Amino acid sequence: MKIILLQDVENLGREGELKEVADGFARNFLIPKKMAEAATEAAVKKAETKQKKSAEKAKLELEEAQKLAEQLEGRELFVKVKEEDGKLFGSVNEKTISKAFKDEGLDIAPESVKLAEPIKEMGDYEAQISLDHNLEANIKIILVSESEK
Repeated sequence: MKIILLQDVENLGREGELKEVADGFARNFLIPKKMAEAATEAAVKKAETKQKKSAEKAKLELEEAQKLAEQLEGRELFVKVKEEDGKLFGSVNEKTISKAFKDEGLDIAPESVKLAEPIKEMGDYEAQISLDHNLEANIKIILVSESEK
């Protein structure tokens, strides 16, 4: 029996794929659990349209992620910190960097920021930003004392 998967099914296929399965498997398991539907002409056309739309959406998301990666690559991010004699009060971590980006109008999630370890002393540091579609950008973090103007 030909079916169209309505969701990802382990060891069978991904959502929207057209598959040939045993009649009993389709009628007794996949269709009652709303994991698949019979592959009628209308259902096939609907699935093809849905796949085209999702492919276009993925392409747009990839383009946006590429633009953001280009914008971030090699960028210097200045982070204001409280310090005394080169030692920080607290530390600079992924959340702090994410907040500094948010202050500049960029929405970078803390989970996307990769630091070797939290920063505890003044200086310049490297960090990596992981974006969707396995894109990455390297940035330079420069700590600036709040007392400096």
